[in-house]
Amino acid sequence: MPAFKQRENVRFASGDTSCAAWHYPGSNGGCVIMAGGTSVTKEPASDLFAARFNDAGFAVLAFEHRRFGESGGTPRQIVRFDEQVADWHAAIEYAAGLPDVDPDRISVWGFSLAGGHVFRVAADHPRLACAIAQTPLVDARAVAPHALRSMTPLALLRLLGLGVADTLGGLVGRSPLLVPTAGPRGAVASLTTPDAMDGDRALDPERRHTNWEQTVAARIVLQFGGYRPGRHASRIRCPLLVVVCDQDQSALPGPAVRAARNVPGSEVVHLSGRHYAPFLESHEQAVEAEIAFLQKHLDPRDPR
Repeated sequence: MPAFKQRENVRFASGDTSCAAWHYPGSNGGCVIMAGGTSVTKEPASDLFAARFNDAGFAVLAFEHRRFGESGGTPRQIVRFDEQVADWHAAIEYAAGLPDVDPDRISVWGFSLAGGHVFRVAADHPRLACAIAQTPLVDARAVAPHALRSMTPLALLRLLGLGVADTLGGLVGRSPLLVPTAGPRGAVASLTTPDAMDGDRALDPERRHTNWEQTVAARIVLQFGGYRPGRHASRIRCPLLVVVCDQDQSALPGPAVRAARNVPGSEVVHLSGRHYAPFLESHEQAVEAEIAFLQKHLDPRDPR
């Protein structure tokens, strides 16, 4: 369990609601804005890395997207990609106004689905000092065939049926039909790749996050294949670090590496392990590479 310095619960406006966040005050003017993938709330998504970034002197703003966790927005547990990207824009605006943050030394950090959002956010914010995408989902169309092969035919049919029913129900104001975010092969879940079930031991090994609802509205299965944030890579002008895991069976490393090639001066770090390895066996390698990157681009005391 990471040891935290003082951190405070804050909220910032986004759209017609607000997002909940932890603010870790920093000492060097740099700030890292963090969020996790799909239904992962701010504590399991960021605690392990945020404590280390903060120990290195950086402020941290770790938030959760609207409709999830303590953030506002209804109906709940619904992923809307454009809304979530708008939440990132709002988080950047909020962080820029914090007393311990230099607006010209802000970075964004996301993993999995939020790692894909980082590509869009960085492309839209040339003022960002740098960005980190960890095991990012950059091309769902490329990932979809592998994800579908990880499902049994019956489970896939049932999931698609729920997705259609959830989408149609949403049009007439019905409550979302929820499915588990991850499950074993044969389960009716959003993701059943071989490493999907590593999430619990990676993000909540001590079962502390009892309020973390690991479900998502089934309509995501119909939206997923069209999300390709890596297409925005060529518009990114800030330094970008992409961390991939060579045995990742959920986001796959290949699409992220290819997207990174379209970003001038981008850096790619390869780790051994599956999708959640940066939280598990490859954590030290991941966090050391990320802190070095942040110090290079955010910390004026760093001589590099």
